[in-house]
Amino acid sequence: MAEAKKVAKDTYLFRDGDAPDAMYIVKTGGFSITKSKGNTEVVIAEIQPGAMVGEMALFDKKPRSANVKATKDSEVIALPYDSLNKQMDQLPVWVRAIMKTLNEKLRDANQKIRLLENTNPDEERFPPHIVNKYISILNLVGNKYGKPEDGGGLSFSSVLIRNYTIQIFQEATNKMQSITNALTDLGYLSQEDRGDGTQKITNLKPQELFGFVDWYNEWLFKQDKDRLPALTEAEVNILNGILLFARRAQPNNKGLYKVDLTDVQNESMKELGQLIRADDVNSLIEKKYLTEKIMDEKGVYIMVELPYVEPLARNWTIVNNLKKKLR
Repeated sequence: MAEAKKVAKDTYLFRDGDAPDAMYIVKTGGFSITKSKGNTEVVIAEIQPGAMVGEMALFDKKPRSANVKATKDSEVIALPYDSLNKQMDQLPVWVRAIMKTLNEKLRDANQKIRLLENTNPDEERFPPHIVNKYISILNLVGNKYGKPEDGGGLSFSSVLIRNYTIQIFQEATNKMQSITNALTDLGYLSQEDRGDGTQKITNLKPQELFGFVDWYNEWLFKQDKDRLPALTEAEVNILNGILLFARRAQPNNKGLYKVDLTDVQNESMKELGQLIRADDVNSLIEKKYLTEKIMDEKGVYIMVELPYVEPLARNWTIVNNLKKKLR
């Protein structure tokens, strides 16, 4: 008999290689179908409410061929194979034969598609220009159709995102869902199930995402000699720490904020939970995100141009966080 089953976010409904016992209908929430690749997982598809998963093993009882992981707190309806098989036995033999043949052809087709997709296993699934393209689609739909929300957000239907992704830009909706989920986890979007298989998506920080797309597009297509070097996650963390101390200072007549690196070293662990030493800023100075150090009898300082550095730190934070989320 059918039974409801709750699946918490980031837990597995089943894993690749598990013995099959039931098929499932997604009632609420959402799931990612993933394949393990080394120490990471590659998202193959996204499953939304109303969709089925695990149905292929009903006929051949082969082990699960992929992981199914909840992307949010979810609920499924489990349909045990034993009960389904009893109902299947009541169908004419020729109907069961057709269904089994279709199932086998679908499994073979899926295998061939995976082989074609993996001809270059080292190819990046989410290269930077593709990430920027998907976020641009979200920005475009929000700007064109978004309903203003309290707090400055813009809300719109997931149906619009799907239509624009497939019909206008001819991109994969499963990748769009991965980008949307990543931005949701990072606090830039929210998703709310409407109960009809669609979601209300809200761009919570439209101006930041608009600014990010413009900046990243310009940075990606500049020649190396004309752009600032990329920042690693560790460098961004240091830069964000420096900015915290800079915001507490008063600007001089040139609009620069003076930061005492000795104070940063002494107080960073308490303030940030990480130690930032005076020499940790050297790579940021070398890459021209910060000015050269100034030394006098009172200590070692740097001058920070907040309006210039803050958006750079914010944008590199987005870049590095998305890389982690989309691996």
